[in-house]
Amino acid sequence: MAIEWTPNLTVGIESIDQQHKTLFDKANQLFEAGKNNKTKEFISEMLDFLDDYTKQHFHSEENYMRSINYPAYAEQKKMHTDFIASLAKLKKDYQESGGNILVILNANQMVVDWLLKHISFEDKKIGTFANASR
Repeated sequence: MAIEWTPNLTVGIESIDQQHKTLFDKANQLFEAGKNNKTKEFISEMLDFLDDYTKQHFHSEENYMRSINYPAYAEQKKMHTDFIASLAKLKKDYQESGGNILVILNANQMVVDWLLKHISFEDKKIGTFANASR
């Protein structure tokens, strides 16, 4: 299931919005690779990239939240930590399964739900707070 970036997902902070768009793009590439039976190595590379990029994005977003004294920083950080743990489990499950594509396809909903819900409900609050503080 492809996930599409739509304008209603805009947080209103250009750097964060650009990073979210990249996350959507890479998540879609990962799931397309799974659907199209790409090689185990390619899918492993995509998982590694998604994992690394997610960590970079969270670090950037957390720095931004601290810079504006965002009141829900601790809750956001915990959600980020939990998602990183979920991605690590996905990578581990994929490796332990011998590269079973079903692991990736089954994880699709988890990633889609997290991206859509987290951006729509949590990250938008950062933008609202930042704009109200200006």
